[in-house]
Amino acid sequence: MILASDFVDAACNANYKFYAGVPCSFLTPFINYVIANKNTTYVSAANEGDAVAMAAGASLGGVRSIAMMQNSGLGNAISPLTSLTHTFNLPILLICTLRGEPGLNDEPQHELMGEITCELLEKIKIPWEIFPTNKNGISSVLDRAESYFKNNSRPYALVMKKGSCQSDKIRLPTPITGQKKTTEIKGSEPSERPTRLDILKAITEKSKQANAVILASTGYAGRELYKIKDHNNHFYMVGSMGCISSFGLGLALVKPDLKVILIDGDGAALMRLGNLTTIGAYSPPNIIHFLLDNEIHESTGGQHTVSRSIDFAQIAAACGYQNVTRLSDVGFLDEAVFEDKQKGPTFYHCKTRRETDSSLPRPTISPKDVAKRLKEYIA
Repeated sequence: MILASDFVDAACNANYKFYAGVPCSFLTPFINYVIANKNTTYVSAANEGDAVAMAAGASLGGVRSIAMMQNSGLGNAISPLTSLTHTFNLPILLICTLRGEPGLNDEPQHELMGEITCELLEKIKIPWEIFPTNKNGISSVLDRAESYFKNNSRPYALVMKKGSCQSDKIRLPTPITGQKKTTEIKGSEPSERPTRLDILKAITEKSKQANAVILASTGYAGRELYKIKDHNNHFYMVGSMGCISSFGLGLALVKPDLKVILIDGDGAALMRLGNLTTIGAYSPPNIIHFLLDNEIHESTGGQHTVSRSIDFAQIAAACGYQNVTRLSDVGFLDEAVFEDKQKGPTFYHCKTRRETDSSLPRPTISPKDVAKRLKEYIA
C-alpha cells in the first residue's frame, strides 16, 4: 500500500496535471488527494465517458492527463476510448478500479465486470498493469506508460485493487457552489430558420482574428465545416457522439487563453446532456458553445430527436452558462464574443433548417493528422 501523495506527486513531476473522473470507494484516498492538491486540476465528470473525453482534450492541449473511474463505469467510457483516444491518437492514463475481483467479497452488481475488466481492456487494445502498491515501483510504472505514449500515442491503463492507497492528512476544498445570478437569455427564435451553412460561415469568418480553435461534433456539422474550408485550427469529431463539449472543456481548462468554439448538434448534445452542468459549474470563460438544432438526426436519415419538446437555452442558463443567446440570424453573432473575455461560458442556441446536402464530403485528412496539426497549432 502507498500513500496517495506518493503517486500523485511523482505523476505531477511527470507533467500529469489534469484529472477527470467519477468517484469509487477504492479511489477515495487517491481522488481526495488529487482534489485537495494545489498543483493538479480535478474535474468531477457527470459520467465516465465524459471523463475520458475531458482527459483527451487536455492531452490535445499538451498536458498529461488522467481519467479515473470504477470498472463498473468502464462501459460508459468505451465509445470515447475506442473512437476518440484510439482514433485520434490521444494518449491518456486510465486509472480503473477492480470492483468484483474474483475472490473478493463485493456487491453482486460488480461480479461480472470484475471478471472481465482486464480482458475488456485488452479487447479494446489498451495495455494495462496493476496500480503500484510499492513506492519504489511508481517511477517505473510512469516510465512504461510514457514509453507507450511516445511509441503509440494511445491510452495506457492502471487497474487499482482494493487497498492500494491510504489517505494522506488532507482537507477537501469548499465544494463548487451554484451560480448566484440568473442568466438573462438574449435573442429570440427565428421566424425563418437560417441554414447550418450560413451559421458555420459566420462563425469561421467572425472568429478569424481570435486566438481560437473550432471543434465540430460528429455528423454533418463537421463535414460541412470541412466543406467551407479546411483549416489547421479545425477538429472534426468522428464517433464519440455527444463528447464534443466534454472534449472542449478539457482543452479549455488547460489552455485558458485559447478560445474554444464548440459546434454541437441537438442529437449529440442530448446524448450527453450532463456535461452542460459540468461546463456551467467550472465556468471556463473561453468556451463558446453553439448548438445547431434542426430537430433531426440528419446524417442517419432524418429521424426526429426530442429537441422540439425542450428548451436548450433555458437548460444552458440553468446549468450556469453566463451568456446565453437564441440566435435568430447570423447578424446577431457578435465578433466581440470571439475576441473579449466573457464572465463565463457562452451558449448560442440556433434553430436551423432541416436539410440534407448529399454532396457533403468527408474529410480526406485522417483523424490522427487532424489531432496532430491542431496540437501543433495550439502549441
